Amino acid sequence: MRLPIYQVDAFTDRLFAGNPAAVVLCDAELPFEAMQNIAAENNLSETAFVVLAESGHQIRWFTPTVEVDLCGHATLAAAHVIFNHLKFSGKTVSFSSKSGPLLVRRGREILYLDFPADSIRTVEPMEPLISGLGVMPAELYRGRDDFLAIFENEDRIARLAPDMALISKLPARGVIVSSIGDKVDFVSRFFGPQSGVPEDPVTGSAHTTLTPYWAKNLQKKELSASQLSPRGGLLRCEMAGDRVKIAGQAITYMKAEIYLPEN
Repeated sequence: MRLPIYQVDAFTDRLFAGNPAAVVLCDAELPFEAMQNIAAENNLSETAFVVLAESGHQIRWFTPTVEVDLCGHATLAAAHVIFNHLKFSGKTVSFSSKSGPLLVRRGREILYLDFPADSIRTVEPMEPLISGLGVMPAELYRGRDDFLAIFENEDRIARLAPDMALISKLPARGVIVSSIGDKVDFVSRFFGPQSGVPEDPVTGSAHTTLTPYWAKNLQKKELSASQLSPRGGLLRCEMAGDRVKIAGQAITYMKAEIYLPEN
């Protein structure tokens, strides 16, 4: 069996920046073990598996070690492939997923994710999170999948050097750290060693947690954001009721084929 696979840099307009994701196109859903093995072989933060259908595509996401319920940059990458390589002429690509229906709309030079907003609750500081980060956050929350730690400024976010062994013990997908930005509304980083991703370059799904928080605290519906990983990424976020719209660009790095045994 041959499967087309694309590697796309998401949330960037240039190669070797943003967050790379693999997109595998399928006629039918693959066995779980095959998807996890492919994701491990790719060794990217996420591999998206897309079952193509006229009525709406199905999408699932895998890190090198686990399946996750939601991934923004790999969804952006999948829509980029459908628009640009499958030559889909419509304005909106729809996906069914474990997180419900997801939409990606095409603008002139940008793609717009339409995701459900996360809700967060305040939690008390805990070990191993505090020791793992090495510094006490000003505020600490728990969302659907991740912890959210708020700090006083961008410099603190940039200088964090977490102990990944301690972070990996947390009962969550990962930890988002964030502060007000110097040149954008807010900045963030994402650490998910327990999900096979020590530091994710640009985490679209984390912005379903970040956007409601910063929209409320900054009293703004439209926000600019930057993820301060070595590769870096820029996002535009908007609160729209109980949904979050996350805008970014993407660029194709590679197209290839996967060769799978028939049995």
